[in-house]
Amino acid sequence: MSNQPGSSTAAETDQPEAVEPSAGEAGTDEATATDEAVPTGRPEFAPGALVLALLSIGWLAAMLWSTREAIHSTAAGVTAISLSAYALPGVITAALVTGATVALLATNRLGRATLRFLAAVGTGLLVGLVTAVAINLTYADNATTNTIAGTAAAAAIIGGAMAGARQARVVGAITLATLTAQIFVVLFSRARDPLSDLFGAGETQQSMLDAAKWVSRTESLLAGLLAGLAAYLYLTWSRRRAERRDGVASPLRWPAYLVAGAGAGLLLLLTEVIIRIGGRGLLDLAAALSEADEVAQTALGTSRVDNGIWVLFVGALTTLIVFGRTLGPRPVDDDEDEDEPAA
Repeated sequence: MSNQPGSSTAAETDQPEAVEPSAGEAGTDEATATDEAVPTGRPEFAPGALVLALLSIGWLAAMLWSTREAIHSTAAGVTAISLSAYALPGVITAALVTGATVALLATNRLGRATLRFLAAVGTGLLVGLVTAVAINLTYADNATTNTIAGTAAAAAIIGGAMAGARQARVVGAITLATLTAQIFVVLFSRARDPLSDLFGAGETQQSMLDAAKWVSRTESLLAGLLAGLAAYLYLTWSRRRAERRDGVASPLRWPAYLVAGAGAGLLLLLTEVIIRIGGRGLLDLAAALSEADEVAQTALGTSRVDNGIWVLFVGALTTLIVFGRTLGPRPVDDDEDEDEPAA
């Protein structure tokens, strides 16, 4: 029967049919709506940046003050050089973290990635200049002081550049983890002598070296554990804070947790690189004082690298384990159930 104009068949044919979306198309629409709800084009907001900046500034001031008191308490210049070389890693790590946290605070609300990076580097430069001036004004005016000031300024600039990354929450987690590890190391110093006796330190030099090795490994293990937990807790808290603040938060996948957990160890290894480049003159001067000082500086450098590696792997593993335990079972789609053959 032909469809003539004006017939009922033609009227029915000319009307568009309503097509219901399939399950796959509905899922695609929901995914698109979810992607539009989560902002992905602008850098993230790191909550608690003000607290992190204040903590790091206080820690840097404490490290500079303790180093100055140790150097000024020595009457001989030779001892001052040794103490300066020994205290240099703590000062550099504190300057690195302070440059990152202050830059994170200054650029936290900037939306453009390029502007944010430039502002972060500029803030790190400002922190470095202030730190260098404070060292030159409070320390003795000599080559050792200039080395500490210049190396600390370089570390602050590098930390500021790190804060210009798009994943601001990960940067905040790394700085908190590093501060946690550094504070723990200072507190742990009170337990070194009892632990040395526990690990069998006797009157022989070999037994003392073996005990010191086990004490160092215990310290690194606990520092990495605390750093990993601190990184995970910050990322979890920042996600919940963003959900309360904006109603939605971009989820972080496991690589972000891996980097945050390993961040404290990475910063410790970066500190060692900065020291061996910027503070090479001070380390060589301390090693040239005597044969014992040369052996001590070599052992300290090896110990710092080992400590950074231990904190890196233990922190990353801790964060991944804790993050993995929070994951629920994988949801099963209805289409997959229908495709399975009936028994």
